[in-house]
Amino acid sequence: MKKIGVFTSGGDSPGMNACIRAVVRAGIYHKLEVIGIMRGYEGLMESDFKAMPSHAVSDIIQRGGTVLKTARSSRFMTDEGMEIAASNLKQEGIEALVAIGGDGTFRGAEELERKHGVKVIGLPGTIDNDLVGTDFTIGYDTAINTVVQAVDKIRDTATSHDRLFFVEVMGRDSGLIAMRSGIAVGAEAILVPEYKTYLEKVVNILERGWQRKKSSSIVIVAEGDQSGGAFELAKKVQERFNNYDTRVSVLGHLQRGGSPTCMDRVLASRLGVAAVEALLKGRSGCMVGIIDKELVYTPFTQAVKHTQQINPNLMRIAEILSL
Repeated sequence: MKKIGVFTSGGDSPGMNACIRAVVRAGIYHKLEVIGIMRGYEGLMESDFKAMPSHAVSDIIQRGGTVLKTARSSRFMTDEGMEIAASNLKQEGIEALVAIGGDGTFRGAEELERKHGVKVIGLPGTIDNDLVGTDFTIGYDTAINTVVQAVDKIRDTATSHDRLFFVEVMGRDSGLIAMRSGIAVGAEAILVPEYKTYLEKVVNILERGWQRKKSSSIVIVAEGDQSGGAFELAKKVQERFNNYDTRVSVLGHLQRGGSPTCMDRVLASRLGVAAVEALLKGRSGCMVGIIDKELVYTPFTQAVKHTQQINPNLMRIAEILSL
């Protein structure tokens, strides 16, 4: 193997640049030529390639986003789009790919390998931490720390004004951002897609805090929660409990950006090196992750969004500490 490609796809996450850097530097270390593919699968179909010498990844480890840009591509998943992509790779002499992204990225990679024999290793780049095959995904640690910093500031003004804040965080299908950040900020209630929302229970928690003369309350709501999101939940709660001045804050894409934490930089670096070395050892069609501090390789067909419940002990801890 002499030439490999690297790209980022789907939603961006902090640490993607650190991962790109690791793939490029590890490739050069092992005497490989590394080609950056711009805009994910879209760039693959348009031959939007750029050579990545060592200096191309200087001064990016601390930057959020992705220097290779990213995109979601429905066109790639057509037979015609995939045929064009495979042909472009062959013409460029790219023998294998490192795909950094999430569930959709890996579905595309699995199809590309199965239909066209392209060797691909995937790396988990998503803030949601919702992939099977790794304890943590690249960007998750930064995202939850961003939420904690934002909610700490919201708590200051909530306490100053005797306010109840409903804070919506990302997590359309997964409540892992909401759960850990909610525990970290001392939220009175945490609502996630994995557990049914009981309005009566939320109201009881808030009433209990009011009776204890709490000067503020924070409810963390994952965007995919069954209540319909923070605005809808706030409206329903206000109809039952209006002792606090109520506000809603949606953190949105704030959670995707920013300089990655040390944990994300190290995770991305470790996985980037592992991806290159996995290709050199003949591995393909799998995602590299870390479970119990050890590298593991999970087939793309299994490295999908998690379907299991959030650790119930985390929910129990959150309820105990909300008193």
